Amino acid sequence: MTGKSLATRETRTVHYVSGPLIFVQAVKGVSFGEIARIILPGGEVRTGQVLDISRDMAVVQVFEGTSGIDNKLTGVQFTGEPFRIDVSPDMLGRTFSGVGKPRDGGPEIFPESSVDINGMPINPYARDKPADFIQTGMSVIDGLNTLVRGQKLPIFSGAGLPANKLAAQIARQAQVRGEGEQFAVVFVAMGITYKEASFFIRDFERTGALERVVFFMNLADDPTIERLATPRCALTAAEFLAYTHDLHVLVILTDMINYCEALREISTAREEVPGRRGYPGYMYTDLATIYERAGRIKGRKGSITQIPILTMPDDDITHPVPDLTGYITEGQIVLSRDLFRRGADPPVDALPCLSRLMNLGIGPGKTREDHRNVADQLYASYAYGRDLRRLVAIVGEEALTELDKKYLKFADECEKKFITQGDENRTLEQTLSIAWNLFTMLPEEELKRIKMDYIRKYHPVQGKG
Repeated sequence: MTGKSLATRETRTVHYVSGPLIFVQAVKGVSFGEIARIILPGGEVRTGQVLDISRDMAVVQVFEGTSGIDNKLTGVQFTGEPFRIDVSPDMLGRTFSGVGKPRDGGPEIFPESSVDINGMPINPYARDKPADFIQTGMSVIDGLNTLVRGQKLPIFSGAGLPANKLAAQIARQAQVRGEGEQFAVVFVAMGITYKEASFFIRDFERTGALERVVFFMNLADDPTIERLATPRCALTAAEFLAYTHDLHVLVILTDMINYCEALREISTAREEVPGRRGYPGYMYTDLATIYERAGRIKGRKGSITQIPILTMPDDDITHPVPDLTGYITEGQIVLSRDLFRRGADPPVDALPCLSRLMNLGIGPGKTREDHRNVADQLYASYAYGRDLRRLVAIVGEEALTELDKKYLKFADECEKKFITQGDENRTLEQTLSIAWNLFTMLPEEELKRIKMDYIRKYHPVQGKG
């Protein structure tokens, strides 16, 4: 806040309008990011934010859209304040618009604080190493690509794949293990349709998960400019719950491709020089300002963990949005169209998946002593079975050895029993038990990545070897 009052700020008229932007001429003392009040001829007041300033022009993005705004009678007042959102623990169980206004028909929240949506940069020295296991209830994540408290782990999907179903399932099942640990979910939906919005709301209400969810919802027909503020408003609420009220917060952002399309649209309206595939050259920096708000802070009990979900255009993982997201985040979960066609639910392709922080959140005292060995063995055996499928397509199954046929069967059963689980919520112990049961399909001497002590302790077939 700059301390300037509205009474001392001169009202200016609009020079011209371009898409969701208005251009205001002859401005002085205006700051980047400050809030403006746009006063229409009929008395309606809209809210805008300064996107750019030059010597004689300010570019203002209007959250409610620019319809009805003219360049003769519309006035603009600059408030000198940044965009703030009211936050309170009462936000849990409520649904809001992309800029934090109640959308569920309920009353306005009684704010405990009003916070700048851009947040405060975390001093790198104050950051604590992500650690401790978050149980999502999904075997392919918990077992092979473990989510760690304070991590950012994106899900890469394709058009028509059930990423929204997976997001809703993680939101209602996710929990931190241990007594007395408080957990909340901030669910952020950007550019979604009414059908998708009703799916999420019905799912959360049906399962009772809504009471621990703060739901920020920006619909496809909402102003594009609101979409750029939505993840920042949501992360501000998450930071308040995590660092003021000591909650462990999981932030699910869907769909980041819609956010980036909005970024490209605004960039075009500002007549900026486009970068790769028309996206602005600063998209990497912009995405980093969202993703880097995940983490843990030394001396604070709370934490923020992020699962951004994005739909890859044409299933292209080298597209600028997933490409840049992969650089900033710590791994990826990839959905497979081939597995989806074959009925896998969720259709997660375990081979290109990766959780770079997995080792920090598993092991004795966190998950189980055999977790790392089981994950390595399961991945290696499944990968070998998948390779054999391609070989069979060329030479036929008759050319395989008996051991190869077991690996081929192992890959099929892994997809049916370990990866596929539908709406089932599995504990980590159930996930590891399924993996050990799959290992009985292979000779014990093939379990080369598991310590013999663990085989004796956990292998279902006793006395083997």
